[in-house]
Amino acid sequence: MTRPKTPGEPVEPAPPVAEAPPVAEAPPVAEAPLVAAEPIVAKEPNEPKEPTVAEAPLGAEAPVAEPEPVVEPEPVVEPEPVVEPEAVVEAEPVVEAEAVETEPAVEAMPAQLPMPVDLEGLVPLEEVAPAIVAASVSRRAFLGFGLAISGGLLGAAALSRLVPVFAESSDAASPIVGRYDPAAKAWTFVVDTSACIGCGLCVVACKEENNVPEEAAYTRTWVERHVTTADGARYVDAPEAGMHGFPAQSTAPGAAGKAVTASYFEPRLCMQCEVSPCTSVCPVGATYRTEDGVILVDARRCIGCGYCVVACPYGARYLTPAGEHAPNDTPGIADKCTWCYHRISRGAQPACVEVCPVGARRFGDANEPDSEIATLVRERNPKMLHPEFGTRPRVLYLGPSVEEA
Repeated sequence: MTRPKTPGEPVEPAPPVAEAPPVAEAPPVAEAPLVAAEPIVAKEPNEPKEPTVAEAPLGAEAPVAEPEPVVEPEPVVEPEPVVEPEAVVEAEPVVEAEAVETEPAVEAMPAQLPMPVDLEGLVPLEEVAPAIVAASVSRRAFLGFGLAISGGLLGAAALSRLVPVFAESSDAASPIVGRYDPAAKAWTFVVDTSACIGCGLCVVACKEENNVPEEAAYTRTWVERHVTTADGARYVDAPEAGMHGFPAQSTAPGAAGKAVTASYFEPRLCMQCEVSPCTSVCPVGATYRTEDGVILVDARRCIGCGYCVVACPYGARYLTPAGEHAPNDTPGIADKCTWCYHRISRGAQPACVEVCPVGARRFGDANEPDSEIATLVRERNPKMLHPEFGTRPRVLYLGPSVEEA
């Protein structure tokens, strides 16, 4: 046993017999992994000491556990309260500064006012436009109108107490026709052919009042001249619808050169029939009767088919042409006399009645027993023109036009 302690020569024979050589080889095998582990331990702790080889692996495991606290930076995410800068958004009062900026921009406008320097060379306004100077007198009324508009926003009731813009209801003007009851009206038109002189003023007045085309072919009312010659023949003419009067000789075909034994003028217009063919044939209801019995045409519905023009037995309708003059500013629709409905419903007379110089045309409410028209109907008994048509017209005639029929 002492010889193995001196391994000089005897070592060579010992390997095949003794078990020591394999045992000796084992320790260097264990040393090899230790050498490999040393650089691993040196990287993390940077310690030069090698004796704590067993501690090195333990130290390696320790840093592996340490990264777990590294996960703790998650609280760093907690600075989400950084959302607090929203409070910085609360500095909305900065918007008020914007409003302040706009005001000085408006104030900058006066910089353009030095223009008055040139006023010395200008002509006085009174000389250039006296109408403007006169109109400026009504500036207070204009300001009152502006206040009325603002009052609509602030409360018209409150404003009216502060500024007398609106008149009190007790001060309101009374209507043109008080208590107008159309159902109670019995409008009646009477034409006296023995009084008509054929001046044509009624035709002109109608065209002016109702914007009727100037051409004679388009008219709401016209005047005819009826002539009886020595041979008993009758001729009717109406040159230019009678608006310019009549020549001495009849313009009817065949009447020239014949001796005239009798003649009279007969104004014509819509008869406002109680049994009206025009309302019956209208396919769209554009021709209708008002509550007080006047037949009118609704320009919004009329399609210009012309059925009513053909159906009227008195020839009182026409289709408006395109041009500057058209009733209701609507060409291509049916038109006729309305007895100036816009006037009579307000207490005025039809334009033709008002302009007649000899009173050949009369108009009024026959339901008023003391009225002129009621007295005329009651005392002189005017008659319908062509009662054989069966339309029961509300325009009645006096004179030769019905006496000779």
